[in-house]
Amino acid sequence: MPSDAFQVRALARLVSYFGWTWVGVIGLESDYARFAIQLFLQESVQYGVCAAYIHFYPVVLSQQALDELLDIIQMASSKVIINFCSDSEMKGILREIRRRNITGLQWIASEAWSTAKSLWEKFGDLLTGTMGFAIRRADVIPGLKQHLTSLRPSHIHKSAFLAEFWEETFNCRLNGSVNNHSHGGDNYFDRLPCKGTEDLHDVYSPYSDVTQLRVSYNVYKAVYLVAHALQDMSNCIVGQGPFLNGTCAGPKNFKPWQLIHYMKRANFSALGEKVNFDQNGDPIAYYDLLNWQRRPDGSLHLVKIGFYDASSPAGRSLVINDSVIQWPVGKQAPRSVCSDSCPPGSRIARRKGEPICCFDCVPCAEGEVSNETDSLDCSRCSEDTWPNTARDLCLPKTIEFLSYHELMGIALCIISVLGAFISLSILAIFFSYKDTPLVRANNMELSFLLLVFLAVCFLVGLLFIGEPSDWLCRIRYPAFGISFALCISCLLAKTAVVLMAFRSTLPGSNAMKWFGPNQQRASTLLGTAVQGIICLIWLLISPPHADNNTDYHSATIIIECVTGSDFGFWCVLGYIGILACMCFLMAFLARKLPDNFNEAKFITFSMLIFFAVWITFIPVYVSTAGKYTVAVHIFAILASAFGLLFCIFVPKCYIMILKPEKNCKKNMMQR
Repeated sequence: MPSDAFQVRALARLVSYFGWTWVGVIGLESDYARFAIQLFLQESVQYGVCAAYIHFYPVVLSQQALDELLDIIQMASSKVIINFCSDSEMKGILREIRRRNITGLQWIASEAWSTAKSLWEKFGDLLTGTMGFAIRRADVIPGLKQHLTSLRPSHIHKSAFLAEFWEETFNCRLNGSVNNHSHGGDNYFDRLPCKGTEDLHDVYSPYSDVTQLRVSYNVYKAVYLVAHALQDMSNCIVGQGPFLNGTCAGPKNFKPWQLIHYMKRANFSALGEKVNFDQNGDPIAYYDLLNWQRRPDGSLHLVKIGFYDASSPAGRSLVINDSVIQWPVGKQAPRSVCSDSCPPGSRIARRKGEPICCFDCVPCAEGEVSNETDSLDCSRCSEDTWPNTARDLCLPKTIEFLSYHELMGIALCIISVLGAFISLSILAIFFSYKDTPLVRANNMELSFLLLVFLAVCFLVGLLFIGEPSDWLCRIRYPAFGISFALCISCLLAKTAVVLMAFRSTLPGSNAMKWFGPNQQRASTLLGTAVQGIICLIWLLISPPHADNNTDYHSATIIIECVTGSDFGFWCVLGYIGILACMCFLMAFLARKLPDNFNEAKFITFSMLIFFAVWITFIPVYVSTAGKYTVAVHIFAILASAFGLLFCIFVPKCYIMILKPEKNCKKNMMQR
């Protein structure tokens, strides 16, 4: 017989195979059960199996002992019970289970009662689906059936056991029998005498049942083992023997330990099975996995549904055919777990003070995933990936920037190009009417420059669309600052010209002498040069650059241009504001000059729109993120540029195209 340790390892593998991680373990109060349960608990830990309860009961099962055991079984949530006992103790337990009407239990039998057919007659309904490992069965032992059934009345007087067996099997009384009692309910002396024609072929008896040759097969192998050991002992050559000084043991004169020496080294085949032993003297463990199934006629059928072979690799030692299993309830294995498995996307959180099989499932934290069932930890996604909704897979993060391919980018691109086209169209109109009093009276050269610079401002908005890169970021902000500095500087020069022109009409004034065309160009370049110097210092010290921003939204990578130096950006914006304030003040001072000649009121109104746009821009710019920040910036550029374009030049185009009679010197000179 193999060591019971192999049977216990097989039971641990069995409960693990069916996912039963929460099992009840009970056993008889004996050294065998204590050893088996202790070893089972040690083995089951590696499979994540826990004991819902452990209970030992006495050999003599009193009602108190039964109540204590059954109370534990009823209160526990586990429906799978492993019982290390014999069939006699199992009868008492099943009797009490029937009295309490407890159903749906999945019994796992120890080897001692895994083939105990005697339990089926009264408790078959409670034992359907029972599983257990039994020692290997021989299909047939040659001659055994014939030998057992050849027993005749003439032979049985030699043994009191055989005489009693014969009388009980055929319910008769043998002449000269020393037996005087009956195992049934009848009176022994009321039985009729045996006729002598009884035949064991005509009745069923466990004595002649050779369908479950398990212990008998082991006895068969044991006899052959001793025979082979004695044969090897007799073949020993003196001087080459295995004992002290090469001595041998004689087959007719040997010590027990000498026979054991040869038995451990025996290696032979019995009925097709190899018989040998490991270094501990244990035979190679092989168990049949049996399932207690009910036949249509209600009888028990012990079906082999698998086997356990300790000589196979660990992962393939247990083989089970799930399709032939009969379960206590339904057609699927019962569930017996303390906590349901944690699906991918979550992790196990142990419950303090409870077995490892009892836990809570906690969803993975933001930015973490788990792609395995019952994961102990979640792993963090890389910087450029993010978990999906189920948090079981890291997906590439969404890339966000204001693109030419999206609706908002297309709309802003069209508006930018349209603004530049309108600016250049007005420039063409002004050039066509360059000799008219209206164009000449409003500083033709500065008007042309302003229209060109406004077209540039519109086109600068295109630099803010598309995927940012370091070089694009270094061009974007200086281009924005310098283009608007050019526009406001031109307006400032135009406003100054208006003031100087009217002051020169005063007696003795030669203001225009000091603010002629050269001075106007110089003032425009000077105003722009300051902005250029600010931008140059900004680019040298801490230039703008492209950056992948994951702080605003974890699942999105926002590719954006960061200013590098916020101070540099606000200096550029602040300088434009200073120029705009100077322009507004000068235009405001010149607002009451003669209407027909004066464009200062249009400049004043355009500056009010400019201020409104950029004052609104600042809080919106600060409070938005990603592509919407860029869109706000572009909108501010376009809105302020359209404000300047429409307020200053549309009224003049209206006169030149629709009211040409007003485009004359006489009308310009009216007050």
